[in-house]
Amino acid sequence: MKQIFVKGVAMTALALGTLASAPARADDFSVTIVAGHPPVFRWVKHASQTFIPAVDAALEGTGHSITWSEQYGGSLAKVGDELEAVEEGLAEIGLVSSLFDPAKLSVQNVTYFTPFVSSDSTAVSTWMDNLQETNADMQAAWAENGLEYLGGGIGIDDYLLMTTFPVNSIADLDGRKIGAPGPAVNWLKGTGAVGVSGNLTTYYNEIKTGVYDGVIVFASAALPGKLHEVAPYITKVGFGAQYAGGLAANADWFDDLPPEVQAALKAGAKADAEAYQKDLDASVEKFLGIMQSQGATVTEVDQAFREQWAAGMDNVAKLWADQLDGEGKAGTAVLKAYMDTMRAAGATPVRNWDQE
Repeated sequence: MKQIFVKGVAMTALALGTLASAPARADDFSVTIVAGHPPVFRWVKHASQTFIPAVDAALEGTGHSITWSEQYGGSLAKVGDELEAVEEGLAEIGLVSSLFDPAKLSVQNVTYFTPFVSSDSTAVSTWMDNLQETNADMQAAWAENGLEYLGGGIGIDDYLLMTTFPVNSIADLDGRKIGAPGPAVNWLKGTGAVGVSGNLTTYYNEIKTGVYDGVIVFASAALPGKLHEVAPYITKVGFGAQYAGGLAANADWFDDLPPEVQAALKAGAKADAEAYQKDLDASVEKFLGIMQSQGATVTEVDQAFREQWAAGMDNVAKLWADQLDGEGKAGTAVLKAYMDTMRAAGATPVRNWDQE
């Protein structure tokens, strides 16, 4: 009887040892990715054409896989609602537009409160992507909303002014209704223009029907949106490149994933950022040329015009930073860090917002 007992214990131990040494169970994860903008816009196109294939490639050999459901163009969440869709678990991953969530992702919007700093979208988006990983206030903003930032910073090329009328001086804007995204409405203060908050999905019709006399927008989105058809006067003011958000996952869902899948998602986001920025850099001048060939008039203002525009504005960066400081967030510190980094990278701001 004793021999039988010992034999049974040995067999049990062998079985447990076999289980302990076995590889982790392979899983196929169903993942919904959401964006309010349609795939005609570059950041959504690359989510489909770069991010997803890069994640799939990174998962090869891990035993894990993902079945993707792509929900773009407002099919699951409108522009600005991506954060809530991911936070509430309607989607596992979203192209979260921090630009359109200025209350929940306030510190992420530092670039939109510092116009006329740099037209280098690669520098702006790369530094902002890095900041999400290193700055405690940036990290806290994502965590407070139940999100894990993956990367894939959406860099935006130098913003333009596109209007139904020619702009030869700032006085030409007096009384005109100009659409602008989120905090960029603040750029119009001091010009006499009436700033109206809007986004790319509505600009065309609002200009066509006379709701707006023009918009603040960027070339890489203006051509796909056909805005030059209704606002043929393109003025290169030099507002600067911006950071508008990135790829983020539901934090609870992300935390439960195997490490290999987590790593694959981060690797995919990095690949997405690199491909997106390369695509963007190659497109800006090309797109301006195409719009010009189709009847648009492209002009560029001189430095005196930029200085006059910047000098006429309130120091929106300081006001923004002070407000965040009052909320217990390090607005002033984030502002200084951003401006110092861009100056160190070679930027020559028209106005040093943090030093006034």
